[in-house]
Amino acid sequence: MQWPEPRSFDVNLETGLMEGTGTRYQKRLADLDGLYADAAAFSALASSRGNDIVYDVTDHRPSDQPGDLITGVTRMSPGKVGNEYFMTRGHIHANIDRPELYFGLKGRGLMLMESPDGETRIVEIRANTVCYVPPRWIHRSVNLGADDFVMLFCYPADSGQDYAIIEKSNGMRLRVVGDGKGGWRSEPNPAYRERSNVEVDELIARASKSEGVTP
Repeated sequence: MQWPEPRSFDVNLETGLMEGTGTRYQKRLADLDGLYADAAAFSALASSRGNDIVYDVTDHRPSDQPGDLITGVTRMSPGKVGNEYFMTRGHIHANIDRPELYFGLKGRGLMLMESPDGETRIVEIRANTVCYVPPRWIHRSVNLGADDFVMLFCYPADSGQDYAIIEKSNGMRLRVVGDGKGGWRSEPNPAYRERSNVEVDELIARASKSEGVTP
């Protein structure tokens, strides 16, 4: 039998990268058009800084088989668009019964979470904070600090990502903005579209089918 090969990786906290991995992708500011509430502020910032990297992900993907794990590191740049902090696109897992674990390595940020029926949770993350994202929760990372925000993450290899769930609702229910006093606050997203009971039921049915269970 050919046994899977154990691996180890170093995390460079200066660069925010996990070194020696096979996968790396970047999101530049210009890639995030439509993500932020203040379209005029985004356009003005993107005109001068559109090529700036907002976040950078390096990870190890040994397989996409159930029972395996994907492990990696996300590095997020500090910054705001208008009054809204830099953030990731956010996603729910395509197999929505899959959880994810985050471990803060550097900087200060938060995990913004939303259930399919619109409940919200926010967990602040600093170095050495562990954040558990349960199955079925949409989640997005936000950098609250003046420095890079770096986290290690780990999730089941067959999870997949569904980004469209956020786009279809015109963003997440909450946005994270500066409070004018050097801190942050969350505020309702006025453009948010709630998911119908039918849409929520369809998500649950999708999860059940992926487990081979009849709803």
